[in-house]
Amino acid sequence: MAKISTKKFDQIFSYFLELYPNAQTELNFDNGFQLLVAVALSAQATDKQVNKVTASLFQKVKKPEDILQMGFEDFEQSIKSIGLYKSKAKNLRKTAQILAQGDGVIPSTQDELVKLPGVGEKTAKVILHVLYHQPVIAVDTHVHRICNRLGIVKTAQPLQTSKLLETLIPNQYKQIAHHAMILFGRYFCTARNPKCADCKLQEICRYYKDLPKTKTSQKNR
Repeated sequence: MAKISTKKFDQIFSYFLELYPNAQTELNFDNGFQLLVAVALSAQATDKQVNKVTASLFQKVKKPEDILQMGFEDFEQSIKSIGLYKSKAKNLRKTAQILAQGDGVIPSTQDELVKLPGVGEKTAKVILHVLYHQPVIAVDTHVHRICNRLGIVKTAQPLQTSKLLETLIPNQYKQIAHHAMILFGRYFCTARNPKCADCKLQEICRYYKDLPKTKTSQKNR
C-alpha cells in the first residue's frame, strides 16, 4: 500500500479541525484518577453511558482510597449499568489498592500504566494524551474504521492500526489527531450510513471510491 502524502494529511486534518476545532474527550472527570476510572469503564461502553454512571460515582470517588472505603459490593453496584461491570470493578479496586499504597499519582508512561490491572494499550494512550498531553493516538473502532476508509492504513485489527499510526501521522497533527478522529468516526463517518454526501474528503476516500455507482449516487442525494 502506497504511503499517504503530506498533502493528503493536510487535507484530512484541515477538514477535521474545521468540523471539530475544539476536539476533546467527552468523558467527564475532575482529576487524573477519575479520568482513569472513566476510561476503564468506557471499554465496550459509550461515553454517554459512562458519564451517567460517574455523575453520581464521582461525588464519592475522587481518589484511590475512596474506592477502597466504599467496599467492593457498593462499588460494584454503583457501576452495574456498565457492561462487564464485575471485571471492571475488580480491576479498578486492585488499581486503587496499588495507587493508594504508592503516592497516588497516575503513571505518565505507557509501560507503567499497562501494569495496572485492566489497563491495556488503548486505555493507557487515552490517559497519556488527555492527562499528560502526550502526542499519542489511542485507536478505537472509530479511528480504525476511518483510517482504513480514508486509505491511511490497510489493516484488519485496531492494534495493527495503532502501531502504524505512530509513524504515519505527521508530528504536527499528532496532538489533535486522537480526539478529532474519534469524533469524526463517532458522528460523521459512522459504521452504518456514513455521511458521504456531506463529506469533503470524497476525492481521497478509498471507501467512497469503492462504493458501487448506484450506492454512490444514493449517498449524494
